[in-house]
Amino acid sequence: MPQAKRQNATVVVIDDEENMGLILTRILQMEGYHVTAFTDSARAVEQITSRPPDLVITDMRMPGLTGADVLKAAREASDDTSVIVMTAYATVEKAVECMRAGAFDYITKPFKTDELLLTVQKAVAHTQLIRENESLSETLNRQSGMDVVMIGQSDAMRAINDVVERVAPTDSAVLIRGESGTGKELVAKSLHQLSRRKARRFVAINCASIPENLLESELFGHEKGAFTGADRTKLGLVELAHGGTLFLDEIGELPLALQAKLLRVLQEREIQRVGGVHSIPVDIRLLAATNRSLRRAIVEKEFREDLYYRLNVIEIKLPPLRNRKADVPVLVEHFLDKIARRMNRRRPTIAAEAVEALENYAFPGNVRELENVIERCIVLSEGDQIELEDIPQDIRRAAAYGMDVQTVQAQSGGYPALTPDQLSGQAADGANRSTGSPAEGEVGDFRAARDQFERDYLERALDSAKGNISEASRITGLSRRHFYEKMEKLGLREKE
Repeated sequence: MPQAKRQNATVVVIDDEENMGLILTRILQMEGYHVTAFTDSARAVEQITSRPPDLVITDMRMPGLTGADVLKAAREASDDTSVIVMTAYATVEKAVECMRAGAFDYITKPFKTDELLLTVQKAVAHTQLIRENESLSETLNRQSGMDVVMIGQSDAMRAINDVVERVAPTDSAVLIRGESGTGKELVAKSLHQLSRRKARRFVAINCASIPENLLESELFGHEKGAFTGADRTKLGLVELAHGGTLFLDEIGELPLALQAKLLRVLQEREIQRVGGVHSIPVDIRLLAATNRSLRRAIVEKEFREDLYYRLNVIEIKLPPLRNRKADVPVLVEHFLDKIARRMNRRRPTIAAEAVEALENYAFPGNVRELENVIERCIVLSEGDQIELEDIPQDIRRAAAYGMDVQTVQAQSGGYPALTPDQLSGQAADGANRSTGSPAEGEVGDFRAARDQFERDYLERALDSAKGNISEASRITGLSRRHFYEKMEKLGLREKE
């Protein structure tokens, strides 16, 4: 450890034998540590509680408060403070008891100076690493704004928000299911922010984004020298989430070997770093998310059934954006505010035709894709209003052809599910019925052409359904309400 860091490290030594306290103080001060020694364990606890140090070294057997009492007080005062227990009565049972209670390590009397200094160095590094990671996490959270607002006015989103509010105060494991881009991590952040753990860290990891040979070290950490390249001790994400929330995204991609180790963490509430020999207690709330069917993965022997039931105490299933079209206008307004503010630009308005086009599009990328589309529009549009022409071409085509999202999604490039004969037939019928159509070779107004096509398309649908609007809406893929709205807009009600 660099000398500068040692000089900043504070150590409290507690031993009822004054000579032992003096010896430890001199050894540690020579190494650059700031040391305070106590023979009275009660006074030492007052100091630790009011001003938690980086490290506490305490004898196990003392009059008054014992080493176990000091350990408990230190852990309650600060999760970051490391504790080393000294004992002249070393047994396996004592060591296990100390570790389970939260001690970093233990040393036996009499001890070798080199052994003591190495243990102290590791303990102080452990404390400072936790604090550095906590500071970084807090900085990142402030920068991101922890935007955990669940946007939506549809019945589906209201139901999800209700479940989140009821589940968040508990420590129950939650499995969040949904297609990519539906907002699974946003739900996880909401659960954390509404929980009693909100003051502690929210640690997220995507199980599919880290190579399998590195994933164990990322999750559980490793000791120095555990493998080639492990030149220092590293805390894993599970340990960093102690006291807070751990979010495992794409949990279905977790290898079977690590599934077994994760199950043990959930059962025993402790971890063991790669290359380590000590168990480290952890207190976490686990949230997991997947876009796969874990039940199918269980049948295919790719996911452990016992882990599935541990994770799936509460299930929250997020609907795709195409199934909650009522939320699109609300999300559009939200993203206009958010993105314009982030870009430090004036917030534009958006034309009704542009919003309608967005409502009609499939959005295979769900809410994430909608946000990207709005950002593109803000960057590329001219003026203070986003017009229909500013919407990407594939989305405009979806609106122009009057196709609902299911139909558009089935096509490779956003084109309507009509054959060339159907298209030419509709164009001919439209030309015969329309008035004021442009002469051959002329282009004409886009909105007029679109309206004419929609009118022709809906009339053909009504003819096929023999005037039954419910059947016509089913044929076109439009909702009954949306079909009515288009009929009114195009003046078809009286023609019905």
